[in-house]
Amino acid sequence: MINRRRFLSGSALASMGLLLSPSLKAETLRKLHFHGIGNNEQTPLVVSTWQHGLAANYAAWEILKKEGSSLDAVEQGVRISEADPKVSSVGYGGNPDRDGNVTLDACIMNKDGDCGSVAFLQNIKHPISVARLVMEKTPHVMLSGKGALQFAIENGFTKEDLLTEKARVRWEKWKIKSKYEPVINIENHDTIGMLAIDNYGDVAGACTTSGLAYKMHGRVGDSPIIGAGMYVDNEVGGAVATGVGELVMKTLGAFLIVELMRNGKTPQQACKEAIKRITDKQKDYKKFQVGYIAINKSGEIGTFSINKGFDYALYQDGENELIESGYFLKF
Repeated sequence: MINRRRFLSGSALASMGLLLSPSLKAETLRKLHFHGIGNNEQTPLVVSTWQHGLAANYAAWEILKKEGSSLDAVEQGVRISEADPKVSSVGYGGNPDRDGNVTLDACIMNKDGDCGSVAFLQNIKHPISVARLVMEKTPHVMLSGKGALQFAIENGFTKEDLLTEKARVRWEKWKIKSKYEPVINIENHDTIGMLAIDNYGDVAGACTTSGLAYKMHGRVGDSPIIGAGMYVDNEVGGAVATGVGELVMKTLGAFLIVELMRNGKTPQQACKEAIKRITDKQKDYKKFQVGYIAINKSGEIGTFSINKGFDYALYQDGENELIESGYFLKF
């Protein structure tokens, strides 16, 4: 049966074609098509990981509703979590490594496939913005450690102490036993990964984190690694990961999901397959949490995780809501 809304949208475009000259810019047609005048019924959207994604989504939506780019939206969105001292796994207020140092990882990717990342960055509140400058101002994809810090300072960022008093107290308490044990879904925590589609139908993604609490000094997770923690292909869609990064790195989860979508799977099917890849390869997967979010160019969304407890924030059609993801382990 022909969808009435799609039929009317198609008729509207056909009618417009009678009035518009053949030289109408392709970008204009593309924008009309994205707003539902054509075969799709999409609107801009932003989706991110965990409860702290709700506040991040609001900032991203402010960009999208003014017809800003998806790249600007994801950068400004995740900066909210980076600056929030109540978020114990991202930026300022993030839990330190086992030596008491807050070390940050982040990456960003635009519609053209350009990307930038920083790893093991200290004393800079907004690693996502440094990652964007790596993308835009250098011939490289990733800078790390002291080199990333030097680059940030040279580009106007200010060194700050990112270890808050609450994070320091948590670390001091942890040191009593000094037991490194990543706990599933503790405090609804972890990386913020964000994907957005703008008014032009373009996809961008961002990912930023302070990593696993009390990790070994120097440890880098999946979040700054293009294809692991986040990946975007504007012809297909994008994906982001959250959870124990070692499991994501071993399977290049975000890239895998995008490639599965390229080959015909829906975002939901692709996320499930990426989780299955982990559960097939990792013997002790039940002890850990990994969650994925994916979107395709049609605006379809998929999410899945290993364990119960992963939720995601979706802002679309003027509504921002927190939704619980499906999961692999059924207790």
